[in-house]
Amino acid sequence: MANTLRVMSTLAVELALKRSILPDWMEGGHNVQVFWNPTSILIDKVREGARSDVLIAIDEPTNSLAADGILRVDTVRPIAQAGFGVGVLAGGAIPDITTIDAFKSAVINARSIAYSLTGASGRHFLDVIEQLGIGDEVKRKAIGVPAGFTAQKIISGEADMAIQQISELMVVDGIHIAGPFPGELQKRTDFSAAVFAEAADVDAALAFIEFLTSPSSALAFSRYGLVSLQSPVVA
Repeated sequence: MANTLRVMSTLAVELALKRSILPDWMEGGHNVQVFWNPTSILIDKVREGARSDVLIAIDEPTNSLAADGILRVDTVRPIAQAGFGVGVLAGGAIPDITTIDAFKSAVINARSIAYSLTGASGRHFLDVIEQLGIGDEVKRKAIGVPAGFTAQKIISGEADMAIQQISELMVVDGIHIAGPFPGELQKRTDFSAAVFAEAADVDAALAFIEFLTSPSSALAFSRYGLVSLQSPVVA
């Protein structure tokens, strides 16, 4: 039996991996175990000593970990890009968020808004509402989600709008993507994969990263709210 490849991953790529990439990888006779966490929690765990074979995370902290020798710098590869969006209850009213003014109005008029306390989307959302001059007003009715998918607060009835990476909003059944942040407020996030310096099986880890940059994985990323950043691995 093949050894189990261990992967620590951010939530942004979860849907693409679970629905398509991991099943395809495992069909080839590979075993894999993935540990999912929001970006900041994921990086904190690594900084505190948690280790795996492969890390999938936002570029900036990934590069920092590689510079510190925790990841093998020669294995860092870009895999996908995400954008921030707004989710609402499927079948309900869909707010117009196509312009800055429309987005501002939709956020002000929302009964309650769920956002991530530990992910890149939450930090950016707080920056955006401050930029728009509505920070205090929105924070009074906002629900901070410590971990997981903000759109679950819509399903539970606690919020009528959720902010997160579009690929993360898509994970929750019963959610409609109202759209991405308008261009001027959008911030793209690039994700990379890399092999841990202490990986148990470097060859298997490199093969998995190569699979993440394959045409079939690129299709999976695009299907589930991401843009592929293909970059073949050279062992």
